Amino acid sequence: MGKRPAISIIIPAYKVEAWVERSVQSLLDQTFADFEVILVDDGSPDRTGELCDRLAAADGRVRVIHQQNAGAAGARNNAMHIAQGDYLYFMDADDWCEPTMLADMHAMAEEHGLQLLVTGFYIDTYYADDKYFREVRTAPQQVYATQQEFREHAHDLFDRQLLYAPWNKLYQREYLQERDIQFPETFWDDLPFNVDVVREVERVGCLDGHYYHFLRARAESENTRYRPDLHAKRCEEDQWLCDLFAGWGVDSPEVREFLARRHAERLLGSVENITCADCTLSGAQKRAAVRDIIREPRAQEALGQAQPRTTMMKMALAPMKAGNVTLTLWESRLISFVKRHSTNLFARLKANR
Repeated sequence: MGKRPAISIIIPAYKVEAWVERSVQSLLDQTFADFEVILVDDGSPDRTGELCDRLAAADGRVRVIHQQNAGAAGARNNAMHIAQGDYLYFMDADDWCEPTMLADMHAMAEEHGLQLLVTGFYIDTYYADDKYFREVRTAPQQVYATQQEFREHAHDLFDRQLLYAPWNKLYQREYLQERDIQFPETFWDDLPFNVDVVREVERVGCLDGHYYHFLRARAESENTRYRPDLHAKRCEEDQWLCDLFAGWGVDSPEVREFLARRHAERLLGSVENITCADCTLSGAQKRAAVRDIIREPRAQEALGQAQPRTTMMKMALAPMKAGNVTLTLWESRLISFVKRHSTNLFARLKANR
């Protein structure tokens, strides 16, 4: 057996024939070469599997798993079982990364013996073939001296949107294996996975660099369709984070305000889900559903404690805070219209909330 690689890069691939070659090429063009790429063809009905095989044939660092469709979580977990790297890196097959990403991340993780490294990233929202709005998420340049120091600053990292996705992180494989941390088979599996990761993590660092390009380019990548369980999922996420900080014994006005504002802002999405074009509920059912969402105790608690960062968000939350179902519905219909007809405007409004 040869020397094991420093980093195992895991990429689930499903119906990405137009993007997967660019994604993998951005890895093969890295200034850091000590890695393996594990492509998981998740039962794609298009040419994705064929392209994955072609990439593997062209570079010995790339190998392919073909499986029946099991979703991104199942694909990642299967690859984790065979990964050999000291660190794991997770990438989406329709995204790409800057050429110094792995070198910079690996150097910092090794220098400080990190179990988890977090970086900044880009969100590129395409509204035409060659036009996009770029949102920049920045990480502080920081190595947390103790577990407690990280826990006391974790709310800020969540607030910067840095602890949700897996693709702006380097994970120590041994740390994940010892705790049997895997992606749960659930809708939006990224957050519960990372909550499990940070629950006991001791050595965490952040790198002030922007390397990963998360692309909002495919219609099916945008969660625009009606989901009957969306609000329940948002409430579940809120409870996960509340339980996380409670389990840590980390309680402060800043943490409580962050948790409240996070949930309050996501209530907008829960309501917009009901007014989106694909929702099949009747008018009366929509009204009742919105009433139930905005008048439940946790919603009113969060809306009362939240301190919106912008005037726009303060105005957006006002109808829900007042418990006004009619105004909330009208506002949400406007949001649905903008989201459907102006991707550029919606992305800009969302980024500056």
